[in-house]
Amino acid sequence: MREWAWQLRWRLAAGTGVAMVIIALLLLTHLDESPVTGRTRLLVFSRDNYMELAALTSEAYMEEFAELLVPVTDPRHKTVELIVHRLAKCNKDIPEVSDMTWTIHVVQRPDINAFVLPNGKVFVFTGMLDAVADIHQLTVILGHEMAHAILAHSAEQASLSHVVDLLSLIVLTAIWAVCPRDSLAVLGQWLQKQLSELMFSRPYSRRLEAEADQVGLQLAAKACADVRAAPVFWQQMELADNLNGKATLPEWLSTHPSHKNRFTQLDRLIPQALDLRESCLCPALPAADPRVVFTKSVRVLLEQHKGRPEGANASQLPHSLA
Repeated sequence: MREWAWQLRWRLAAGTGVAMVIIALLLLTHLDESPVTGRTRLLVFSRDNYMELAALTSEAYMEEFAELLVPVTDPRHKTVELIVHRLAKCNKDIPEVSDMTWTIHVVQRPDINAFVLPNGKVFVFTGMLDAVADIHQLTVILGHEMAHAILAHSAEQASLSHVVDLLSLIVLTAIWAVCPRDSLAVLGQWLQKQLSELMFSRPYSRRLEAEADQVGLQLAAKACADVRAAPVFWQQMELADNLNGKATLPEWLSTHPSHKNRFTQLDRLIPQALDLRESCLCPALPAADPRVVFTKSVRVLLEQHKGRPEGANASQLPHSLA
């Protein structure tokens, strides 16, 4: 192998150079500027491509949730619809918001989850409606999910996976060419999958989640929500997990930032969001800060349950403290 490589060293060097130029051109010609944030990113899929995929995905979800959709006359559906339309109206200066047709679906499921597809299909589970303390928290959550859609995060993440898989395939092929063993190929493919997840996909996903938190907070501020409620939601989630003894993955193994880190980041962004809210001529906020109210409520809760007998069911504790 070494003798063969030495004899063809110039051809191999030229081929490697050409391949690197092609890859560089591919990357440079597919750079895109993210809306709102202006961040430069890689997009190898066109808008038409991922909109077609979003249409197929939404059809699959509609089929899956067909028997679970809350009627449009239900107050919960009307509440979500009102918030989404207000977010869209107050952020119509963003082309990606005004050009989108937002369609709301409320699903009768206990999962604390909500998501928005790239084509504007909004899905909110009733478990999320039960988890939020008020309309302001729900506005921030929906702003976060809408931010994913207007920033085309799904297409961006798919582009990263596409490029990482391509580069990994080149490396694995080269290794297999040197050592053509099936066992090595299987092991290499498994290692490639794990390393790409831990080193690229999951850290990048956490980065996109943090960006959606930031942009979603801005959308909510322009819709005149009390943005101070945003970090409180993640404090509630962290407290609920602790009280219920729910095991949580280390952040480096997760696709989302930890509840604590999300609270910290959002709390740091509150002054900027309040300035944006004020510039939109929104009504004045109540003097009581939800963050202070929550902290006092937790202190009272802990004092009340300090004398609980051992083995008492933590799930009986209040789910929301607002």
